[in-house]
Order: sequence, then C-alpha cells, then structure tokens
Amino acid sequence: MRLPTALRHAVDFALPARCAGCGMPVAEDHRFCATCWSSLRFLGPPWCEGCNVPFAFDRGEGARCAACLRDPPRHAGVRAAVAYGPVARGLALRLKYGGRIAFAETMALRMRRLLPLATDLLVPVPLHRWRIWSRGFNQAALIGDALAKLSGTPHDRTVLIRRRQTAVLRGLGGRERAQAVAGAFAIAAPSRIAGKAVVLVDDVYTSGATAEACTRALMRAGARSVTILCWARVLSETRDD
Repeated sequence: MRLPTALRHAVDFALPARCAGCGMPVAEDHRFCATCWSSLRFLGPPWCEGCNVPFAFDRGEGARCAACLRDPPRHAGVRAAVAYGPVARGLALRLKYGGRIAFAETMALRMRRLLPLATDLLVPVPLHRWRIWSRGFNQAALIGDALAKLSGTPHDRTVLIRRRQTAVLRGLGGRERAQAVAGAFAIAAPSRIAGKAVVLVDDVYTSGATAEACTRALMRAGARSVTILCWARVLSETRDD
C-alpha cells in the first residue's frame, strides 16, 4: 500500500535513510555515504575470460588467468559486484547473521549490471533446511528475489537443494572445502533446468568450492551454462579464509 505523500514525508523525517555501510543519514534507501562508497572496489572488465577474476590491465580478447589455463572451470564465469573488503563484508554479515534483509536489495542493485543478457533462470545457492529454520531465511534466495524483481528474470528457489548439512568451510584448505561439499547438492526437477542458461546467485564467493559443487549438479541436470553472480568476491589480496 502506498502511503499518502504527507505521511510518507513524516516517516522519512522520523526514520531517515541510512548508509548501508556505516549508518550515516543519506538521501535514499540502499545508498552509501561518500566515504563508504569510495571504499568499495567495483569489479568488471578487464577480466579473465574463464573466471572473471579482474586483471590489472587489458590483456586482450579471450585472455585467461593462469588458473583457468591450467584447469578450465565448468562454470561460465564468476561475476561479483565488488571486491571483498570491510564495507562489503559488513553488509554480508549483517544480512546473513543480523537479519538486515533489506540489504539483499542493496546488493542486488549493484549486481544487476553484471547479469548476463541471455539469462534464463536465477537459482540461489541453497541452505540446508535446518540452517533455514535456525536463521529464518536464505540470504542468497533473498538476493535472487531482488534481482528477479529488478530484471524480470525468473527465479527458482527450490530446484537446487542441499541434501545434507556441510561443515563450516571457514578455515579449511581448498581440498578440504571441496571434500566437505562433494555430493551435497542435488536437483529437485531436472526438467526445470535442462537447456537453460542459469545464473547461480550467492552473497560472497570465497574459494569457489560451494559454487563448483552447485555448478556440477546443475550441469549434470542439463543446464546449458552456469554463471555465478554474487555481491562480493574474495581476491588474493583480500582473502579472508
């Protein structure tokens, strides 16, 4: 329901919009103050053709990083709105553990520019049902809802499922992470995936173990391609694992 203009102005005066990073008053919801905005490192080309890790300079069309040359990924790239850092981390943690669900839209507004034009379906990285019951929501699904509303792209919250709980990945090495999530994901209805260009939605991309396991399940179900789209990406100089 749309509030009358006078009442809306009164609400705005009593509850002014706040910076998503530090809480300072700003002009509109989902905005950042100048300090927080300038501290965010927005990601985009030039980047690796395979995994979208940013390059310091343009290496030419089709250039790939050493990791992708050595072991080409199954996915069609990892597109992140920003590099993982203090402000990006704060938003992710307050959404995930603080219940600040409005931040899902804040993130989606910055992620939308990286959504591939040929996307057929948005699919969030799933949580196990016990985790959803304890937390009350899946932050990736909330971001997916916001992206679907902004872009008009279909969003399927239930086609990719986490069939068993997995260990907390923080602090584990790459091989241990991969082992922890191996076989943890499944497709509820392959017909909803087959032949589609899927975008896998998440909040933070760290080592890629979870995204890789999800991609494997989606590709086995017949997805034409899988692109990962997230709010923040941990780069080598900002790694926090």
